[in-house]
Formats: sequence, structure tokens, C-alpha cells
Amino acid sequence: MPNVLQSRRDSSRFQILVEIAAHQPNVRQKEVADKLGVTPQAISEYIKELVADGLVETDGRMRYRITKRGVEWLLESAAELKRYARVVMEEIINHVSVWPAIARHDISEGERVTLEMEDGLLYATHYRPDVEASGIAISDASRGEDVGVSDLRGLISLDEGKIKICKVPRIQLGGSRRVDLEALARLIPEKGLVGALGIEALISLRKIGREPDVFFGSKEAVVEAAYHGVSSIIVSVDEQIPGILNRLESEGIKYELVDLTLTG
Repeated sequence: MPNVLQSRRDSSRFQILVEIAAHQPNVRQKEVADKLGVTPQAISEYIKELVADGLVETDGRMRYRITKRGVEWLLESAAELKRYARVVMEEIINHVSVWPAIARHDISEGERVTLEMEDGLLYATHYRPDVEASGIAISDASRGEDVGVSDLRGLISLDEGKIKICKVPRIQLGGSRRVDLEALARLIPEKGLVGALGIEALISLRKIGREPDVFFGSKEAVVEAAYHGVSSIIVSVDEQIPGILNRLESEGIKYELVDLTLTG
């Protein structure tokens, strides 16, 4: 087990160094304390230790920088964590976990199959050595059936989905009557996930002959779809846009914002 996981002290030192490296030289001890779930006083003591150990330097005015020695310690610890995580994933979890997949063809118990994602769903197909991810079927399955796969090897290739956000005005600003419906129609694909957030968005879609795939919980639906490699469009009333953007940015999901409000 990596040293940084063997004690809370080492784990805290690692996280504090990460925060200093990411935000130096203006590192606020209270923000670091909030992230680690400890008191600012505790963070202050940790930083004093890091300075004494030569991992952090300060100008005496609450400004901190990670030293060359600190960078080396951080990189070494991160490398240990990476090796440990790989062992956990490849030699422990993958051998005891069972993943459900859809059989592309008749599969026999004990057969090694290739695993591939398509439209957000996991498929098991004839084994191909050129594809990294594979596993062992735990039972017989006919084409189209669900099949359990264990002893996973390699990483399943997955391109993260992107989200296009179409902003429409709230009812006080005209609602669907002030939406560029021609532009909306051009943006909405024939296939793919389409969500609506707000009555104004729902009616705008209906005016171009498209019923949304998701209305209730559409924000969560498009985020979950992106995690599974499925791109989507969400039509949203303007007052909901800040909440959507905050969620996507916190999750690190790529998006494009298009304002469909008619001008003039």
C-alpha cells in the first residue's frame, strides 16, 4: 500500500501539497481546510511541517510555493498511487466483479469475449486481440441476451459524450414565441438524446414536431449519458442555464451553449 494511504497525516500532507501546487502562491488555508475536512489550525500546523521538511517555502506573508523537493515527493507519491490503483483494478476488482453486457452473437460459458461500448451500452462480441478490453462469459447467452462477464482485462475504450445546450427565453421574456424555431430545428438531430428543461423549452420542441426524450430529470440524464459516451442536446429556459453550466463544469463535461432567443 502506498505510504500516503497508510496514515491520515501522510494523506493530508499529500493533499495539501496538491492544493499548494495548483493554487500557489495565493493559497487560502481555510479553503484547503474545508476540502480536507479539518480545521484551519490543523492546516497551519501541517504547512509548518512541510516548510520545516523543505517541501514548501514561504515568504512569511501567507504566500506558499512548493519546492523542487516537494514536487519530487509529490510525483513519487502519485506514481505509487497510480501503481496501486492499477493493481486494484486489474488484479483484484476485475477478477471478482461481474459486468453485464449485451451478447452480439451466441456465447458459451467460459468463452473469452471482447467488450466494446456503442451508444452508451456495453456489448460482448467474438474475441479480437486488437481490442484491449476483454473478459470471460460466466454463462451461455443467445444473441441479444444479457450476459455476465468477469475476469476483465484492459480498459474499455470510451469517448466522452458532448452536450449542446440550447437556451430559450423564460415566459416573462416571450417564452417559445421568442425562440428561433428554424435554428432549433437545424440543431435537433433525428436520432440522439434530447432533453427539455422548463415548459418554455418543452413547447419550443413541440412547435418543431419533436417530443423530448427526457423532461423530468433531464439535467441528470444528459450528464449520465455523457459519462457513457452518448452526446445529447438539452433545450433549457434561460433561468436554468447557470445551474446546468455549474454542474457540467464541476463534472468536467464538454459543452456548447447556443442562444436561440430572437433579437429585435
